Amino acid sequence: MPIHPAVAEKLPLLDGVPSFEALVTDPAFRDRMIQFMTPSAGGPQPVVETRDEKVPGPHGPIPVRVYAPGEGRPCLVWLHGGAFKMGDLDMPEADWVAREIATRAGATVVSVDYRLAVPYPVPHDDVVAAVRWARDTLAPERIVLGGASAGGNLAAGAALRLRDADAWQPAALALVYPVLHPELPPPAASLTQLMTEVPPLLHFPPAEVRSITEAYLGGPVSSADGYAMPGLAVLADLSPTLLLTAEYDDLRPSGERFAGALAAAGVDVHHVQIRSMLHGFLGLPSAIEPVDRALTLIAGTLA
Repeated sequence: MPIHPAVAEKLPLLDGVPSFEALVTDPAFRDRMIQFMTPSAGGPQPVVETRDEKVPGPHGPIPVRVYAPGEGRPCLVWLHGGAFKMGDLDMPEADWVAREIATRAGATVVSVDYRLAVPYPVPHDDVVAAVRWARDTLAPERIVLGGASAGGNLAAGAALRLRDADAWQPAALALVYPVLHPELPPPAASLTQLMTEVPPLLHFPPAEVRSITEAYLGGPVSSADGYAMPGLAVLADLSPTLLLTAEYDDLRPSGERFAGALAAAGVDVHHVQIRSMLHGFLGLPSAIEPVDRALTLIAGTLA
């Protein structure tokens, strides 16, 4: 399927920009960056009551934002992406997703501000502590653990730790374009061909992925264990898992292989490829149909 028009119309703005970092930081590209990042579709996000909390953790307090706070409701603990080094509770992939899911599912959402740019196991420990807090403090009717990109990695790793340390699992996992392997599985020829339609700026070449992984691990990719890179773990007895991948995404093979490994381990997995979308599509408005579909699928895990 072609790249969605709401995305494709913005791609010419990237012509001549040497890197995504330059787009974000170089004043020469400021106007283009604003245009590229400003949605061309959709209205205001749902209005939801929020409160900020500090959750105790082994490395110090962990900020979380609780959407539609209340006891006895389903609860989603949600983790934004950002290559383990970027992102915050105000970014669309955190705030917009939380508001949409709270509204669609009648649920409480706990968005976690895990520590960034510090090596494993610190962000992993933050997430495990936040899930335990939500489980024990909010007394939810049903708890789901989910995340996007690096957040999807952290969600799966936390579920594995909770399985082994607490003999407990969330009701479901919701992993969106996650990165789960220390080195990316090789892409199919069809994906390689698709990615020729995506500007180089929005690719994830193997050397860049390795650099991100080594920064997160604080060492070589060979140092990864199954909690840091869940594609290496024994997956038996994990929660039923919704796994969403983007059609135009160099990282897609990691999610696809993980879905296969979950199925082989006897885990109930529902893998859906969100067609016409690039990596990071949860940062787009829900007025875009594939984004709306993805949000509906995530909300469904709370039912």
